Amino acid sequence: MKKLLYILSFLFSFGILAQNQTLFEKANALYNEGKYAEAIDDYRSILETGKHSADLYYNLANAHYKLNNIAPSIYYYEKALLLKPNDTDIKNNIAFAKNMTIDAIDVIPDAGISKLLNSTTNKMSFDGWAKTAVVLVFCFVILFLGYYFAYSTLNKRLAFIGSIVSLILVCLTVAFAFHKYNLDKRDNPAIVFAQESKVKSNPNARSEESFRLHEGTKVQVVETYNDWKKIELSDGKVGWVVSNDIKLLKNF
Repeated sequence: MKKLLYILSFLFSFGILAQNQTLFEKANALYNEGKYAEAIDDYRSILETGKHSADLYYNLANAHYKLNNIAPSIYYYEKALLLKPNDTDIKNNIAFAKNMTIDAIDVIPDAGISKLLNSTTNKMSFDGWAKTAVVLVFCFVILFLGYYFAYSTLNKRLAFIGSIVSLILVCLTVAFAFHKYNLDKRDNPAIVFAQESKVKSNPNARSEESFRLHEGTKVQVVETYNDWKKIELSDGKVGWVVSNDIKLLKNF
C-alpha cells in the first residue's frame, strides 16, 4: 500500500512539474508578445502550486516592470536575488526598477571592525561556515593523532602546530557561523506596497506621524504588534506601519 502511495505521489508531482513547465513556456511566449498582464497570471499560477525559483521570480518581476508596477517588480526582483544573490542580470534590473521609486533613503555604512566582521561573515552562508568547521575538526583530529603516534621530534612538532592552528580555525569558523545565523535572523526585509504609507511613532492609528513612505521602498521589519509592523530604514529611521502596507520578502 505504501509503495502504491509513493508511486501515486511521484506521478502527481511529475504531473505538476510538467504542467508548470508548460505554463512557464506559455507565460514566456506571452511576455515576448507584449502580453505582460496575461504572462503575470500564468507566472502566478505556477507560484500557487508551491513552485519557487529565481527564474520564475525574475520573469515575473520583468513583466511587472514592463507595466510600471513599481512595488511588485522590486518585490519579485528582490525574491529572485534571495535565491541567486550573485546574479548580475537580477542586480542590474533591480537597479532600474528602483529608479522608479520616490523615496531617496541614505544608507549608513558599517565602519571599522563592524564592517570587516560583517563583510567576512557574509562571504559564506551559515551552512558554509558550519561545513567548514566540521572539515577543520576532522583535520584537527587527524593532526592530533599524527602528533600522538609520530616518532620523530620534527613530525611531532609539525603535527602539534598544525592541530593547534586547526583548533583555532575551528573556533573562528564556529564564531562566524553563529554570527551569520544572528545576521540572517535579524534580516527581515519587506517592500512597501501601499502607494503611500503613513509611518507612525507608535502602533496606533491616532499616534503621531513620523514620516511617509511610498511603494517600492525596502524596509527592515524589526517587531510585530497586532496589525502593525515596526520598521527600520537604511538611514536608521524607525516607525510603525500597518501590516497590510508591506509584504515580507522571505515568505516563500
